[in-house]
Amino acid sequence: MERMNQYSDEELIKKWPGFVNKYATVNEVNLHYVEGGTGEPLICLPGWPQTWYSYHPIALELAQSFQVFVVDIRGMGSSEKPEAGYDKKTMATDILALVKHLGLSKVNMMGHDIGGMVAMSFAFNYPESLEKLIVLDGAHPSEGMFQMPLIPSEGTFKSKMDANRPYPWWMAFNQVKGLPEKLLAGRYQVLLDYLFEYVMIDATKMSSFERELYASIYNDAENIRASNGWYQTFIQDIEDSKSYKQLNIPVLGIGSYVSYNFMKMGLPYVANNLDVIGMLNSGHYMYEEQPEQVIEGVVNFLTENKN
Repeated sequence: MERMNQYSDEELIKKWPGFVNKYATVNEVNLHYVEGGTGEPLICLPGWPQTWYSYHPIALELAQSFQVFVVDIRGMGSSEKPEAGYDKKTMATDILALVKHLGLSKVNMMGHDIGGMVAMSFAFNYPESLEKLIVLDGAHPSEGMFQMPLIPSEGTFKSKMDANRPYPWWMAFNQVKGLPEKLLAGRYQVLLDYLFEYVMIDATKMSSFERELYASIYNDAENIRASNGWYQTFIQDIEDSKSYKQLNIPVLGIGSYVSYNFMKMGLPYVANNLDVIGMLNSGHYMYEEQPEQVIEGVVNFLTENKN
C-alpha cells in the first residue's frame, strides 16, 4: 500500500506547490484535473502513455504567468474510463464542458501527443472558446495515417526512431481490441522503457520515478483498454475532420526531431495563422528533455501582441 500511495494524485500534487487536485462531472464523464497559478487560463492536455503529471517539468513555471489547468482526459489517470466516447470530437466536448464548469469563456490550450489531437478538435469545433492553440508532437488524425507502413523500410527500424521514415508500430498495435491488455497488464513498464528509449534522444531524462508512476497506472487492464480507445477511434476522427474549416485563431506547432517535418508539412493545410518551430535537440517527450525551451516557446507565443 505504501508503494502505491506515493503514486496517488494526493501524494503527487505535493510536488507541485500552489496546485490542487479537483474533479468535475462534465459531459457525463468524471474528469480529474489539477489547478494552479494566476493569469489568463491555460488548459493543458497530456498524451499517451502518461497523465497530468507529465506537465511537472513545466507547470510550475507556466503558473507564474497563467492560471494552469492540467486535465486527465477521458480514459486517463484518475478520470473516468467509460466504454465509449474516445473519438476526439467527444473528448473535445468533455473539455468544453469543463471550461464552462470553470466559469471561463475563452481559454488558451496546449496539448501533447493524443492531447494535441483533442486540443485541435476543440479548436475545430469550438473556435469561439479559444484564444490561442499550441500542439506539441500531435495533430488531428488525418487520411495521411493510412500511409503509415505496416513493415518498416530497410535500414529505418533501429534503436532510435528515424525522423525521415518513422515507424510508430504502436499506432497499429493499439488498434487491436482485447489483446494488448492481456499481454501488458502488470508488465507495462516493459513497453514504457522500450518506447522512451526509441522516441527520446536522451531517455535518461525520463526518471525512474516517472516510469514507475506511469507503469503503476497503465498496468491496469481497464486503463490499457481505455487508453487504446484513443487510437481505435481514428477512423471516426478522420471522417469528422472532413467537415472542419481551416483555423483562423493563432496556432503554434512545436515539433521534436521525430515530428517537426511532418507538422511543418501538415499544419498549414488546417491553420491560417500558424507558426511551427522545431525542437530538434529533443525526442517526442519534450517536456522532460527540453523543458526550458518548451516554456520559452509557449510563453513567448501566448504573450506576444499583449499589452
